[in-house]
Amino acid sequence: MMNAEPVDEADLHAYVDGRLEPARYAAVEAYLEANPTERQRLADYRAIDAELHRLFDPALNEPVPASLRLPPMRRWTTAPVWLARAAAAAGFMLFGGALGWFAHERVQQPLVADRAFVRQALAAHVVYVPEVRHPVEVDAGQQQHLVAWLSKRLGTAIRAPALESLGFQLLGGRLLPADGKPAAQFMYQDAGGRRLTLYVRGLADNRDTAFRFAEQDGIGAFYWVDGDLAYALIGDLDRPSLDQAAHAVYRQLNP
Repeated sequence: MMNAEPVDEADLHAYVDGRLEPARYAAVEAYLEANPTERQRLADYRAIDAELHRLFDPALNEPVPASLRLPPMRRWTTAPVWLARAAAAAGFMLFGGALGWFAHERVQQPLVADRAFVRQALAAHVVYVPEVRHPVEVDAGQQQHLVAWLSKRLGTAIRAPALESLGFQLLGGRLLPADGKPAAQFMYQDAGGRRLTLYVRGLADNRDTAFRFAEQDGIGAFYWVDGDLAYALIGDLDRPSLDQAAHAVYRQLNP
């Protein structure tokens, strides 16, 4: 008789999300019965999830006022070596670059006009960045496992960009709920204790690929959509520094 497949993190998070396969339910229950600390950990996850929904669902469900809806974004058909475009009404900025990402438009709008996933990313940042003992679920010492696990849960390959050149070391990451689907959060920290988080989740409505900036309570977020994934890099850095970090992330994801 073959040994039963051991319970792993994917099973535990599926259990929390209510998406565990029935065939695995008995094995997970037996595991939790033998590991009360793990049962408490899952109970804490459920409590955090419930609190996030209580705090932010009302805002997420608010309709965007017609006056704040953005017009369809125009895309460049060619990418000049140096791109400069100003549009004061939309808050566009001048910036330089080459092919690919640097040909995207960047715009700052009030957070109410931003995508829902940005609010979710900001909420996760606010919840986990202050943590001292448990800022991440899987630490950077298990980076290969962390990335493989999160890729499996999101159903597509994701990466944890390296930001050492900017003074930030990867602390690790965690799995997060996002509208009943999985999302990933990677956390970075510099020598001064400042932290950045990179939030990644799937996004079916991926027509808008502009590079955008949002700010809430002094915390900035550069966010964009690339293929079927949405990204948000968040931190309380000054805007130019956060911009530099966002470009570094994008270049590594799109070499």
